[in-house]
Amino acid sequence: MNFTLHYETFTILLVAFLLGAIIGYERQYRQRTAGLRTNTLVATSAAIFVHLAMSIDGAGGAVRVISYVVSGVGFLGAGTIMKEGLNIRGLNTAATLWGSAAVGACAGAGMIADACMATFFVVASNTLLRPMVNMINRQPLTDEHGDATYEICVIALENDQREALSLVKRTLKAENCFMSHLDVEPFGDDDVEITVSLIPASVSADDLDNLVNVLLDERLIKQAYYSRIGGSSS
Repeated sequence: MNFTLHYETFTILLVAFLLGAIIGYERQYRQRTAGLRTNTLVATSAAIFVHLAMSIDGAGGAVRVISYVVSGVGFLGAGTIMKEGLNIRGLNTAATLWGSAAVGACAGAGMIADACMATFFVVASNTLLRPMVNMINRQPLTDEHGDATYEICVIALENDQREALSLVKRTLKAENCFMSHLDVEPFGDDDVEITVSLIPASVSADDLDNLVNVLLDERLIKQAYYSRIGGSSS
């Protein structure tokens, strides 16, 4: 039994375990989907695969395995991404898992110093940059600097709902406006309210004025207006 080789393997896996735990602790503290155990397992597993490939097939084998690790963690990260309405959550968690895999791959290849530096920058991205992100998000944006999200509301008779929906969709297409969400709710006793959320940057306020006027000219439409639901005014 080669104790020197086993000691090297143990050291590599221990480093990957500890560095993955450091990254995972920050995620667990913020109660993210992929926390302490997930990031530790990703880093340690990546180190196992890369170190095994290097032991069997040298650097060439390690390079091939690293490419598989990158692809595999991509699928794992996709499972943490969730869409809620117009918002997407989990992108940062998925990117952190990729970082943990990179740390583990460095450790598995015996690049301990590189793994430590990678850990520092991954953790720094999630901690040191957070105040800067919050500061930027608090800055007011004008229409020239940020995309606003608009909502169009149309009132029509409940009996005309199908025709009104078709009309709204045709009008949006004709005006090159793209919707991200459509909802229909009862409005009063005999009417329905059709609410359309538009994709940011697909339309301007001037375009919406024209769009509303076109809808109001239609016999089926009793009322139409738009409002801003996202973005910041100057």
